[in-house]
Amino acid sequence: MDEKWRSEFWWTSSVNFLPEIRNQFALPAEVQIHDATLRDGEQTPGIVLRKDDKIRIAELLDDIGVHRIEAGMPAVSTEDAEAIKAIAKRAKQAKVYAFVRAMEKDIDVASECGATGVVIEVPVGQPKLEYQFKWKMDQVLSQSLRAIKRAKQLGLHTVYFPYDTTRAVLADFQHLLSCIMQSAPPDSIGVIDTTGCAIPAAIKHLVNLVRNVTHLPVEIHTHNDIGMAVANEMAAVEAGATVVHTCINGLGERTGNAALEEVAVALKTLYGYDWGFKYDRLAELSAITQALTGFSMPPNKPIVGSGNFTRESGIGIDMVYQQPLAMFSLNPAFVGQQPKAVLGKKSGYASVTTKIKELGLQYPEDKEKFEVVLQKVKQLGLEKKGLVTDDEFRSLLKEVLGH
Repeated sequence: MDEKWRSEFWWTSSVNFLPEIRNQFALPAEVQIHDATLRDGEQTPGIVLRKDDKIRIAELLDDIGVHRIEAGMPAVSTEDAEAIKAIAKRAKQAKVYAFVRAMEKDIDVASECGATGVVIEVPVGQPKLEYQFKWKMDQVLSQSLRAIKRAKQLGLHTVYFPYDTTRAVLADFQHLLSCIMQSAPPDSIGVIDTTGCAIPAAIKHLVNLVRNVTHLPVEIHTHNDIGMAVANEMAAVEAGATVVHTCINGLGERTGNAALEEVAVALKTLYGYDWGFKYDRLAELSAITQALTGFSMPPNKPIVGSGNFTRESGIGIDMVYQQPLAMFSLNPAFVGQQPKAVLGKKSGYASVTTKIKELGLQYPEDKEKFEVVLQKVKQLGLEKKGLVTDDEFRSLLKEVLGH
């Protein structure tokens, strides 16, 4: 057994790679990332991406190594259609997809925009059909067949996107898939957890159902309403899904979609997939997306949060710099971050020593003065109910040392 769980850049659990664990999975040989930031990410309330914004993000996604870019929904506006055209012309490696309703006119516009493929959405969840659309399954089937046939006629790679899959009546969903395969099979089929309401075991069941009925590649698209988005995508991969849908920074409606940065790192460090992805550009990609969307990430956001590799407690703080894998499962450099020591209520002697070295300040030789500095740091952190800034620390040192 090779040591896929560790390198100079990460050290995850070796248990992840035990044969008795791996033998439970039906892992595909390759997994591709389909990023939907420019469509589903923009559906985050309050976010508007102009054409130039979309082109900038698409160029970054293309360069960082995603396989597919969902560039938008051309039916939304002329500017969205123009953005898709521009992205399709500029993409060097990634394939460009358009998101469309199960309507021939939408698919025609997507083709005119130069998209490689289309993601054809149609509702299958029982609440959607009963309350929102007032559709029966025969209408779902008829619209699906017309749309898939049109997309195939135009030579588009066709992803069938039966959204709200996780709330579909399984017998009806299975019958729908069987009829589609008889009359107009697409290139792949998605399992869509539109409202983020499934558990990993349920996702595996649905992936297996789709694979067994259609024998087509399965794609997974999840939302994070109950915090299960990334876990559910990994469960789908374990069941054989070959394409995972993501959004940068976990953007998306309500609680967002599965985060690109989390999914990419999980595939590499927890499952051993490798396709030349530029992990060290993730922090940059996140920061630029935050700037363009005006949607900031919390400091403890996995992978890209500004506080992920920060240590306040004095215990082991020297390891943050000397050997970060003693303190974290990821080396900060792996994802384009840097380790950082901060001071506050929980600081110890090692914290103060580390910060003095970091700032290039004079070290208090007198042990009593050193103790005073430490206690003042802890007291200030307590009073502030927060961290002591570098400037505040300099002032404390000056106060105690007299210079």
